[in-house]
Amino acid sequence: MKRLDLGKIPIRVLNDTVLKLTGAGSDKLVAPARAGLDFAAVKVGAKFLVASADPITGVSADIGTYAVRVSANDVATSGNMPQFAEVVILLPRGSSESDLAKVARQVHEAAKELGVTVLGGHTEVAPGVDHPILMVTVFSLVDRFVTSGDAREGDTLMMTKTAGLEGTAELAREHRFTAREVPASALKRARRFIDEVDITKEAVASFGTGAVHAMHDCTEGGVVGAAFEMSLASGVGFVLDEAAVPVAPETRLICDALSIDPLRLIGSGSLLLAVAPGAEAQVEEALLGVCKVSRVGSFLKGGRYVAGRDGAKRALHEAPQDELWRVLSRSRRLR
Repeated sequence: MKRLDLGKIPIRVLNDTVLKLTGAGSDKLVAPARAGLDFAAVKVGAKFLVASADPITGVSADIGTYAVRVSANDVATSGNMPQFAEVVILLPRGSSESDLAKVARQVHEAAKELGVTVLGGHTEVAPGVDHPILMVTVFSLVDRFVTSGDAREGDTLMMTKTAGLEGTAELAREHRFTAREVPASALKRARRFIDEVDITKEAVASFGTGAVHAMHDCTEGGVVGAAFEMSLASGVGFVLDEAAVPVAPETRLICDALSIDPLRLIGSGSLLLAVAPGAEAQVEEALLGVCKVSRVGSFLKGGRYVAGRDGAKRALHEAPQDELWRVLSRSRRLR
């Protein structure tokens, strides 16, 4: 039997295993687990409970901040602000009380900044763990929502901020670069990209226009992976224009140094939007003063494509492996 690679489990494997094994059914479930969706939704009286869980496993610096923001982002793709969280903290043997306090403080400050109430969770020093791991479940009670599976044929694909934000910050903090590869000033700016790993304000502002049919956070697999998952969940094709996707200079330097693709680098902090044709300017106006937004492609009938800078369309048949995991795999083989 084939071994699994680092990173997300392939969609085919998920569909054949995990997504078939979801326990008891419920008539209250209105957005069930499905490949490409950011969250699930349950009917609760006149409202909906929107919930999502995410682990942070590949980073140590500011792990509490990452964990809260990344999970909050998934709920925000519903078009609503996150409200509550449960947090699981697993620490390696040898951790100190001050190590725990540092992580807990990061969780507290990130949650407070987003208006999220931490209800509890679980904390332990765990066997078999060689670095901190955090799992955060975020949920909200909302009146209405969209999912990443609601994109329609003919919608414009739009994107906020720049590609590979989270991966840029993680690599700048965790990887060693020479000054020739990435100047110290660029690394310093790249490390601060963690401050942009938050899509809540742009998601809510975009949803408020009434012109956004679907939203998806650019997590593992980056912009390409998010577009693929959105397309899969919605049952439509897409074309992503590589030349139209904005990439920050710091991201470009780091990716060039490591020979990786910024469009396939984990990019929490950037949001993909499926916008009704003709309503693009309305969304752009709503995001003035919030963040940059770009038109990067469209949803269509048929296949899934990335249009390269040379104008050639390259078909995608499966979601890409994230470039961050490729870097981590290479570095571990070298040890």
